[in-house]
Amino acid sequence: MTIRDADDDSGLPGLMMDDLPLTTNWILRRAATVFGDRPVVTRTPDGGRHRYTYRGMAERARRLSGGLRQLGIRSGDRVATLAMNHHQHLEAYFGVPGMGAVLHTVNPRLHAQDLIHIVTEAADRVMIVDQALWPVWAAIRDQVSVAVTVVVEDGTGPVPAGTLPYEQLVAAGDDSPLDDVVGHDRQAAALCYTSGTTGQPKGVMYSHRSLVLHALAEAGADSIALSARDVVLPVVPMFHVNAWGLPYGAALHGSGLVLPGHDLTPVGLLTLMSETGTTLTAGVPTIWMGILAELDAHPDRYDLSRLHTMLVGGAAVPAAVLQGYRDRHGLRVLHAWGMTETTPLGSVAHVPAGVDGGPGPEGDYYRLSQGRPAALVEVRARGESGLVPWDGSTAGELEVRGPWVAAHYYGGDDDGKFTPDGWFRTGDVVTIDPLGYLVMRDRTKDLVKSGGEWISSVALENALMSHPAVAEAAVIAVPHPQWQERPVAVLVARGAERPPDEELAALLTPQFASWWLPDAYRWVEAIPRTATGKFLKAALREQFRDTLGGAEETGEVR
Repeated sequence: MTIRDADDDSGLPGLMMDDLPLTTNWILRRAATVFGDRPVVTRTPDGGRHRYTYRGMAERARRLSGGLRQLGIRSGDRVATLAMNHHQHLEAYFGVPGMGAVLHTVNPRLHAQDLIHIVTEAADRVMIVDQALWPVWAAIRDQVSVAVTVVVEDGTGPVPAGTLPYEQLVAAGDDSPLDDVVGHDRQAAALCYTSGTTGQPKGVMYSHRSLVLHALAEAGADSIALSARDVVLPVVPMFHVNAWGLPYGAALHGSGLVLPGHDLTPVGLLTLMSETGTTLTAGVPTIWMGILAELDAHPDRYDLSRLHTMLVGGAAVPAAVLQGYRDRHGLRVLHAWGMTETTPLGSVAHVPAGVDGGPGPEGDYYRLSQGRPAALVEVRARGESGLVPWDGSTAGELEVRGPWVAAHYYGGDDDGKFTPDGWFRTGDVVTIDPLGYLVMRDRTKDLVKSGGEWISSVALENALMSHPAVAEAAVIAVPHPQWQERPVAVLVARGAERPPDEELAALLTPQFASWWLPDAYRWVEAIPRTATGKFLKAALREQFRDTLGGAEETGEVR
């Protein structure tokens, strides 16, 4: 036995099976064997139900891989999907990366020019498109170079000429195992583009390792707590950040999976939850606002006795929504934060130990925050003078890093979004309290800078939406001749009533400094949204940019 050289700092190697690659095939194999009888239910276009198990899903996913190989698809090729939440899309989630190709989920709600950009940049070789979404694809098909179009039939008629039916593609493939097809877990598995609210959409390329670690983390008790006792219904689209990783997480941990297809109406979703005994569901705040209104109108129509968690993300949840579910229906809203660049799980808002975690309002500060960072995710915030303290009051731009956080954008346009020491700059302005809880103050692009002082649009929006007559509120920065910018509130009424400006100002006055209060309130029929359901404030700023054009209209700043 010899003593190592003093300069040898390599350390003693561990004696573990570290070379086993963490790939989506690992998840598929576990789902098919350990949880092979667990159900996967899809609402079909005709309103019926398609039912099979993870074992059946795995077989078809492998056959899809075989069919794609016969088309000439090889490792690294991009296979795109233009599809909603259904079992065929789930098969692509595993069949495409399982053969070494890259699953590119395309958002059908994007503008045509954005779709052309991302399909071209991704160099997609195959497009798998829902028959119901054919008009979206037909509008751009001749402007991109995709070799093969595969259509997921919906029974409404024959597939368009020159396309390949999805079932024919699956039938043509064999059931060869995929266990050793992907050689290493840092290989690309999936590609998703941002919604492009401040420029062209940017691509985030997920590795197999990042998807597996993300799915593993979703089982944590202080995360989403997925388990084989759950039945999960992701309302968040499978074309958006991998449906928040829930299809992979559910399969890894044996949760039953319910896929709503194209019907995302409150009645349709609640009916499906009741019928399937859903225990956990997930979506953006606008979805839960609509469902809350339906439950308020028909509190005894639906059986949600097994539903223990309504996961909400994509935007800050209004206090009125969280409290409405809790106080009127006994349901728990769990707030989470994330981005396309974070796969997306970044933080989850559980009430900490030592605080009353019961159904009462004692823990609402924590429930309405963005929560603590998920396991393996690190956070910090940077102000104008450097990193800010975790004191719950000093704000800065949130920076994150972790094994499922993007290191670069696909295509190389990093656009100053990464720090020199390797952290991702989120664009979210937050405070971090001593327990590590994030509170979102605003997006950097949505802050209102009035007379050199910052005003949080998010805080004003949440307060305005506590008024019973306000269904939605978006606060925007509007040019002002004296103060540079002033806040204007754009509102959607819950019913016929539109309360006067004075009443809304009286609601805000006890909560905010006078100079925070909006200079004007404007009512609209609907607030424009991005392709992922967030408020499109850029459109509102353009629409209302002249609202405060003269000093005589605004008077002194309040």
